[in-house]
Amino acid sequence: MMEGGISPRSVNRKLSALKTYYGFLKKQGTVNHNPTTKVVSPKVESRLPNYVQEKELETLFEDLVFPENFQGVRDRTILELFYLTGMRRAELIGLDDLSIDFERKIVKVIGKGKKERLIPLSAKFCNQIKAYVEKRNEAFKKDHFPSLFVTGKGNKMYPKFVYNIVKSYLSLVSTIEKRSPHILRHSFATHLSNKGAKLNIIKELLGHSNLSATQIYTHNSIEQLKKVYTNAHPKGK
Repeated sequence: MMEGGISPRSVNRKLSALKTYYGFLKKQGTVNHNPTTKVVSPKVESRLPNYVQEKELETLFEDLVFPENFQGVRDRTILELFYLTGMRRAELIGLDDLSIDFERKIVKVIGKGKKERLIPLSAKFCNQIKAYVEKRNEAFKKDHFPSLFVTGKGNKMYPKFVYNIVKSYLSLVSTIEKRSPHILRHSFATHLSNKGAKLNIIKELLGHSNLSATQIYTHNSIEQLKKVYTNAHPKGK
């Protein structure tokens, strides 16, 4: 496969399937050993996560005019929440009204493995959420909602719905190829790292189980430092 030009990442995926398959056969007693254990996995180049530039997000939140109706206030709140907290799409969909503690200015997020984490919110953004909730309640006149964020019919959001919101707005300010909720998560972490935030803090905010998953953002910071050095230092080029 490698000689045929298939990428190391694709080869590793197929190799992983074979290893799992032979492991199953061994447990079933069909084979006596797993021949794939001696196969060396090809090295995969680490890919730095893409992210939206700070100036582009400034344009989104400061220059772009969002409609003041329910949909406009909802969309802005969702976009800001992604960028201000770095939460995953599934985590945002899983929020309900009790997830926001306005007095303590925190949001309670249920992440992978049902792990709970608390992320701080600014007083200004808490007011933004309150404004959204008020618009939502006015629009649907319900006593109970299935989740904090709802569709135009008052129903719980689904992944594609949230993806389309993020993609449509990021398309207005950025030419980045991927314009998904996860890109805003990458942007959150990268911008924190660029501003000098400690890796352990970013890890806790993102809900990573170990530092290895968070370290990719330090690489992004190094690339940023290289650009600044190259452009600013007399002998940088």
